[in-house]
Amino acid sequence: MKIPTLIVVALTGLASPALAGPPAALVEDVQGDVAGAELMDYVAPGQVIKLGPDGAVVMSYLKSCRRETVSGSGSVTVGPGESKVDGATLKSDIVNCDASHAQATTRETSEVAATIVRSLGPDSAPVAQAVIYGASPIVEAKGRGTLIVERLDQPGERQQVELSGRQFKGRFYDFAGTNHPLTPGGTYVASFGPSRLVFKVDAQAKAGPGPAVGRLIRLN
Repeated sequence: MKIPTLIVVALTGLASPALAGPPAALVEDVQGDVAGAELMDYVAPGQVIKLGPDGAVVMSYLKSCRRETVSGSGSVTVGPGESKVDGATLKSDIVNCDASHAQATTRETSEVAATIVRSLGPDSAPVAQAVIYGASPIVEAKGRGTLIVERLDQPGERQQVELSGRQFKGRFYDFAGTNHPLTPGGTYVASFGPSRLVFKVDAQAKAGPGPAVGRLIRLN
């Protein structure tokens, strides 16, 4: 799934439903008549999404890695790891994602990442805190600042992006919209302000769009 760059400005200013609790799933696609969720919204348990006859929504659960497509007239109630559907049609599968990273706090991951980077030596291999399953990550980095992605296991690969705050919904930067994928099998550190995360790109990862939950790096 590639976030459409041409509608970033328009969608960034739209209001999103307030979360009732910690996020359970990420909305990866919305089509037709859908009320209660927008593209790249986090949704929480108990939240209800209503669909019209032509409506469809795709969302992936952060903890269970369950990816659901709900379509047709009806409603879907978000659960902790899967949805309850009334009237609409639900299809689901399991995608590759790192559930442990999705549940960690930014403060926890940043402190550990700083320790990992400081302890690196010529004969030590970096220990990744998370794994992504696409070579073109989606980085959640809210607001303005410098996003840096640097390879740790081999020197020389470094990307720096100046974010203006106008990324999708003000927080999502998708490398699938660039010509700079990461190297499958590589270990990197991503930093944005005080937030850091050491992550590994799966050896079978492909460049370009794919399930967002499997490419997500949360720095907020």
